Amino acid sequence: ITDNRFPYWVYGGQQESGSIGIASRGNDGQVTFREWHPVGVEEYGYVAPDPLNPNIIYGGKITRFDWSTGQVQNVAPDPIRGGGKYRFLRTAPVIFSPVDPRVLYFAGNVLFKTTSGGNSWDIISPDLSREQPEVPESIGVYRTPEMAKQPRRGVIYTVAPSYKDVNVIWAGTDDGLIHVTRDGGKNWANVTPPGITSWSKLSIIDAGRFDVNTAYAAVNRIRLDDQRPHVYRTHDGGKSWKEIVNGLGDSGPVNVVREDPQRRGLLFCGSERAVYVSFNDGDNWQPLRLNMPASSIRDLVIKDDDLVVGTHGRSFSILDDITPLRQISEQVTAADAFLFKPQLAYRIRWNMNTDTPLPPDEPAGKNPPDGAIINYYLKSGASGPVVLEILDQSGKTVRRFSSDEKQESIEAIGKQVNIPTYWIRPTQLPSTGAGMQRFVWDLHYAPLEWLPPQHPISAIYGDTWREPRGPWVMPATCTVRLTVGGRSYSQPLTVKMDPRVKISHDGLTQQHTIAMRCYEGLKQVHDALEQVRKLRAQLRDLRERAGQGALADAINALERKAAALEGAGGGFRGGGGAGQGGTEPSLSRLNDELVGLMGVAEGADVAPTTQATAASDELQKQLNDAMSRWGDLRNRDVKSLNEQLARASLPAVSL
Repeated sequence: ITDNRFPYWVYGGQQESGSIGIASRGNDGQVTFREWHPVGVEEYGYVAPDPLNPNIIYGGKITRFDWSTGQVQNVAPDPIRGGGKYRFLRTAPVIFSPVDPRVLYFAGNVLFKTTSGGNSWDIISPDLSREQPEVPESIGVYRTPEMAKQPRRGVIYTVAPSYKDVNVIWAGTDDGLIHVTRDGGKNWANVTPPGITSWSKLSIIDAGRFDVNTAYAAVNRIRLDDQRPHVYRTHDGGKSWKEIVNGLGDSGPVNVVREDPQRRGLLFCGSERAVYVSFNDGDNWQPLRLNMPASSIRDLVIKDDDLVVGTHGRSFSILDDITPLRQISEQVTAADAFLFKPQLAYRIRWNMNTDTPLPPDEPAGKNPPDGAIINYYLKSGASGPVVLEILDQSGKTVRRFSSDEKQESIEAIGKQVNIPTYWIRPTQLPSTGAGMQRFVWDLHYAPLEWLPPQHPISAIYGDTWREPRGPWVMPATCTVRLTVGGRSYSQPLTVKMDPRVKISHDGLTQQHTIAMRCYEGLKQVHDALEQVRKLRAQLRDLRERAGQGALADAINALERKAAALEGAGGGFRGGGGAGQGGTEPSLSRLNDELVGLMGVAEGADVAPTTQATAASDELQKQLNDAMSRWGDLRNRDVKSLNEQLARASLPAVSL
């Protein structure tokens, strides 16, 4: 179960009898197991985070776990389970009302309701199971006359409170009955469709998200030797039902069906083999398995824009960003190209691990992509380049990607770094292939490719990014532009700050200003260094040809000035000092200090310190001074030397 208030946490499963798992999904680079917490002796089943109290989790049959203290309280309506009055399945439904978060439902053979966190319970239904279950023919030779007199044994297996009306509740049993109440449990109506017989299991009922009279039911009939899929739909409150299985074929029994909360009629179902999707309210289904291994799908949860899948034996799987499914239409599939409106993107630091990374063979889940997910569709592929651009609010290009860019291989990167290449994230370029395509922008400006590559210790197998990256983009509404075949398509992209971060807008602006000053300054330094090195190479050649005398002295003097400006050692990471004994900062030193300050400014989502701001101002002055010195050298000293070279019939210095 994903926590609606804390998107980085999931709960579920049992390590052994009586425990639930707590795992983090979004802050440290992996789906990381945290710890197990008891929910009661010999208890299994569903868990439900309290919508009003982030420290409380309900689970089992039924206990109340307090995250802040680690204590567990038995709040079961029948704490000693005496007398056989109530029957409970080990996966008893535990669910809060989506309309009133104070209301918690718990089901046995009757439906219980509490508004006091389990301190007291009301019984709001009679026994909803079959009074006299039939004896199925599927048990063959084990049928006996005595079985026809077996006692009542069914329980409520699924509870579906309405998303529109707190008084409407659907309930399905594990012995083939569907009931609905419209007055909060005072009166119940049996609305079971004729096709659902005894020994059918109502695996999941999902109340309609847009209509109080709509419900969907997944029915499992494997106990009747029926391995076919069964999904039912009603739009009139259960008066009539339609079986909707076209396209499910030999998918096997269906265990769950869910309606998307944003697009009416967009349905998902899970069978014993795969996940399926329907764009027309179940009239037609098609597989959505993708790269997911064949497994028994037991539940589906749509959390914001993600589809979370609970399987039997393979833990959680998550399909990130289903927003394209919400936008698909006949017009989209008929178009030569289409850019989908991206989902909301959060500026989140993807991996804050500062210790030795998990080894590649350590079992671990995978986090969602670290940035903005951009989906586009190409009907027949593209013969020319596919270009993706990110524009800020003023229309200035923040980032540009093109399919015809040179893609640096991991092997080439590996020759520049002292780490195994299996850590490195491959370069991503827009695809020109036909069909649905996905691209992830990391919410940064373009990296400074000329700087020596580094990879942080917060490494992830096959997915470790190259540092230093460009500055973070400011949270705002950007524009994504796709250009293919000479035609452009645009969509807005909203970037928001990590909701856990409390930095003010002014503080974030200050941080961004310092980072961008460093970023733009590094570009200036790089261009100047390239020209200074070109100048020095020409001066070395001319010095050999000039011989002795005033011209040679002028060449040597200019060489000393250029060397001092470049910096001792002449390397990007060289020197540190002013170089050649001077007192003025060199370009190489400025390069190092600008890189360092950009890292300091963006090291955390907090306002920059006073000293960081002062260092930025000082570096800006030094940068301006260095660029002024370079301008004087280029425009005055080089010009003067060229005049002397012309008189000596030697080639001029060219920049």
